[in-house]
Amino acid sequence: MLASIVWDVDPAIFHIGSHEVRWYGLLWGVGFLLAYEIVGRLFKKEHYPEEWADKLFIYSLIFTVVGARLGHCLFYEWDYYGAHPGEILKIWNGGLASHGGVFSLILGMFVFSKVVTKKNVWWLFDRMIPGVAALCFCIRLGNLMNSEIFGFPTTLPWGFEFVRSREWHQLYEGLPCHPTQIYEMLYCLVAGVVAWVMYHKFHAQKYVGLITGVSLLIFFGTRFALEFMKNPQVAEETGMAINIGQQLSIPLILLGIYLIATCKRRKEAWTLF
Repeated sequence: MLASIVWDVDPAIFHIGSHEVRWYGLLWGVGFLLAYEIVGRLFKKEHYPEEWADKLFIYSLIFTVVGARLGHCLFYEWDYYGAHPGEILKIWNGGLASHGGVFSLILGMFVFSKVVTKKNVWWLFDRMIPGVAALCFCIRLGNLMNSEIFGFPTTLPWGFEFVRSREWHQLYEGLPCHPTQIYEMLYCLVAGVVAWVMYHKFHAQKYVGLITGVSLLIFFGTRFALEFMKNPQVAEETGMAINIGQQLSIPLILLGIYLIATCKRRKEAWTLF
């Protein structure tokens, strides 16, 4: 058995002058294209207009990226960004929060459902979840390529030494750490497969919100548990019993429970909730 795995992957694919093209950005793009293809196939299978998928792609891209950026700035580093608001626009410097992306995506899908599909927003999410899972999988793979958002030291044989991470050298030099990016990739895979099976094999989409509710429990219940082994993302999290990621996961876990509990009486037609 290996004592550890030395992770020495260059986060940049190539350089153009002083600029670099990173795996992280590429994987965001690949994730959105996969999501578009998956959801587009489901719409086609159910004989809905082809332009729905095109419009959904635009809505999702804008709301997810803007929400993820604002989520990072507001939830994790507001002291800095509140004093330097112009820096919020410099998304190329890094800083995206998945919870912000999720909250913003839900808001965007309310708008999309009202304007485009005229159906309940959870009807839409029941069909989006496999695509969302594929996107989230790609994003976490991008985090791995960046050697970021890793866990505490571990003695398990699959611990990673993130030798390209300044943070790892400062805090854990020589100590293998939990590759929590891979753990999160796995729960994204599980959520996507479960949603796909629920839709195609058990036809659970007839209970509006059920697939979404189960998926939220998989995504954020697991995320809540994994946070106990993740290195703090910002200094303010040090010493917290429940960190920021866990605090933001709680309302989404509760939403998942609510959607499951109420799915049998929810209608397909558009309503506010």
